[in-house]
Amino acid sequence: MSKTIKIKKCRVCGKRRIKPFFDLGKQPLANRLLKSAGDIEETYPLSLGFCLECGLVQLNHTVPPKKLFSKYLWVTGTSKGANIFASEFCERLLSKQKFSKKSFVFEPASNDGTFLVPFQKKGFRVLGADPAKNIVDMANKKGIPTERVFFGRSAAKKIINKYGKADIIFARNVLAHVADTRDFMQGMKEVLSEEGVLAIEVHYGGDILNGLQYDSIYHEHLCYFTLKSIERLLNDFGLYIFDVFHGPISGGALIVYARKRKGVEAKAVAKSRGEELRKKVNNFQTWQKFAKLAHNHRDKLSAMVKGQAAGGLRIAGYGASARSSTLLNFCRLGRRQIFAIADNNKLKQGMYTAGSHIPIYSAEKALSLKPDIILLLAWNFGKEIIAGLKKHFNYKRGYIIPLSNNPRIIKK
Repeated sequence: MSKTIKIKKCRVCGKRRIKPFFDLGKQPLANRLLKSAGDIEETYPLSLGFCLECGLVQLNHTVPPKKLFSKYLWVTGTSKGANIFASEFCERLLSKQKFSKKSFVFEPASNDGTFLVPFQKKGFRVLGADPAKNIVDMANKKGIPTERVFFGRSAAKKIINKYGKADIIFARNVLAHVADTRDFMQGMKEVLSEEGVLAIEVHYGGDILNGLQYDSIYHEHLCYFTLKSIERLLNDFGLYIFDVFHGPISGGALIVYARKRKGVEAKAVAKSRGEELRKKVNNFQTWQKFAKLAHNHRDKLSAMVKGQAAGGLRIAGYGASARSSTLLNFCRLGRRQIFAIADNNKLKQGMYTAGSHIPIYSAEKALSLKPDIILLLAWNFGKEIIAGLKKHFNYKRGYIIPLSNNPRIIKK
């Protein structure tokens, strides 16, 4: 097993009051797919802790970022839902205040630039930044200017010198991935202009709790934010939330909008704070219960899938996502139960899943092998996937829906 760093202080507030509560065992890196089912792979501790000071839920160990992100397999543009939401995200952000056509839009961890495209189409000057060479090449090839860099304070200075300060910064599904959260936040503050708007999207801790989404826990996701914990982080850097929105991506996202000055808050902010208090989202006991329910769910789902396979049904999975890696390895499911996993991402096709060693095929190939039932691993894109399989492959058999809460089978 390669070296990991066990954290000694909270990634948000810096206090040494972290209490472990959920251990998922040693697991391989979720996006480190294999070229051969027999490849040797490294495993790393995967467990959660709770900060008794600020309420942040976080991984107890950090895998070196270069191992995780120097080459990346998730491509935002492969999701139809993400492409649709990109336009809505753009319109919502632009509605927060008036921006001139000369405004500069910057996105750290921009992936293939899918969410910068709507801004570019409106005539704004855009720039992305991402550490993965293959993804950066992809973005630049399609006309989205993108710098290859691990973003933080040092990178921020270089970006300011070369491009100037940004009137709009948005960071989607990245803050949770950052090993040095405070350095990343300092970098965004420095790039943001004095009258600019910052939007941060995170997979919301409240939705993780409500949907029992333990499959969202993997080595790339270091933090699991609530409004309370992300507001604490922003305030530490002189940034103040003025609006919030609950987005549809990643099984439930929290999008916060902030500026460098305090101002009038939208009613949604107070409402969200109140809901977190009422539902005890930031209570340690709530997350302890989550861990217990996750173990119970694992036993139910494992028994369901193994029972279907033992009964002679051929099971295919759909979605070789990072989520699926945690789900399969935590539930101890592999090639004995699932003969293949379908995925539309060509970078993943022909590879094998981490830990469970299941071959990944295109949807065409997986469906040609006539599965009796499909385990919907990418359940957070469930409606999109089911509609697509019915339309393009006339698939009308059954699905196993692993989450949320209780696993269930949908028949024809």
